[in-house]
Amino acid sequence: MTPAPRDPADPPGGSPEEPPEDPPRDPLTAGGEVTLRPAAESDQELLFAVYASTRTLELAQVPWSDEQKRAFLWQQFEAQDHEYRRAYPDGIYSVVELSANPVGRLYLRHGASDTRIIDLALLPDYRGWGIGSRLLGDLAREADRAERSLSIHVEVFNTGARRLYERFGFALTEDKGVYLLLARPPHPDR
Repeated sequence: MTPAPRDPADPPGGSPEEPPEDPPRDPLTAGGEVTLRPAAESDQELLFAVYASTRTLELAQVPWSDEQKRAFLWQQFEAQDHEYRRAYPDGIYSVVELSANPVGRLYLRHGASDTRIIDLALLPDYRGWGIGSRLLGDLAREADRAERSLSIHVEVFNTGARRLYERFGFALTEDKGVYLLLARPPHPDR
């Protein structure tokens, strides 16, 4: 399979890139099932690959060797993981699977009145398939049933991700400079 370019409508926190040349594929109509499973230590290479793929455009601008970029990305990945786990010790850290194949990550924290989407990112080959939309739809329905809001930080320049979240009822609640805090109130009547 030839890797498709990143679909800016699916990733929440990475750099936007060109949309895929092929029309988006719905994993359900393709016979795929989107599921989550707890992330394990053995998933570190996958989780690193997902993280690194969100930094591709950014690192294309630096004159480093591939080895230097990889070392930098590992350092950043480990720092991010440490910070997420420090800030959200009760977080749920999941691997996204399509038909039992790992394709991304979804990190959440369920609070009393809000579910924070800590991170949602997919491998480039699986962006634009509707997987992110499927996960967001599931999260929105779950939040509505529990009468909790949903929230996420999105990088300010990631307009594709912002449009995706806006389609699910998220709105800007705080501009934090580099990041925007988007939130979606609960809709228990839905």
